[in-house]
Amino acid sequence: MKIGYARQSTTNQKNGLENQISQLQKNKCEKIFSEEISSVANKRPEFTKALEFCREGDTLLVTSLSRFARSISDLWKNLEIIQSKGADLQILDMNLDTSSPTGKLLLNLMGSIYQFEREILLERQMVGIAKAKAEGKYKGRKPLSKAIKEQIKVLKEKGIGATEIARDLGIGIASVYRY
Repeated sequence: MKIGYARQSTTNQKNGLENQISQLQKNKCEKIFSEEISSVANKRPEFTKALEFCREGDTLLVTSLSRFARSISDLWKNLEIIQSKGADLQILDMNLDTSSPTGKLLLNLMGSIYQFEREILLERQMVGIAKAKAEGKYKGRKPLSKAIKEQIKVLKEKGIGATEIARDLGIGIASVYRY
């Protein structure tokens, strides 16, 4: 059985959730798990369900390596879970399939390169932020407006949860909790 997993961190990602799901459907996934959640700060409940759902002979499909793992250790941990069940992994944008020894080798190489690129990107980002702060151009996020704060208050009084408030107002859930 082909099992798909799609994840979107933010609503403005270029490879959005609908696009990922469409690609998984085109590749004949019979079961698709999807979620809109950041993999950095949060657990991925649907990803965990997808891993648990895998059985011997199944293949878990993801559109890109970033949907499967955020680091090389994460890659090995997740791959071990799949392989212990007798299942394989297929990454569509890399045309990579772990059902062969070559596919496993390439996955490990690409995972290492991916982690290296991510660390370099984060390093450059930190340098850029430090430079912008030194020049007085970076002041962090703007505080919530009084109107947004009032909307949060009204929605909370109606019994609406923080996640839904954040989604409705187009702000981060942390902003809702902070207020």
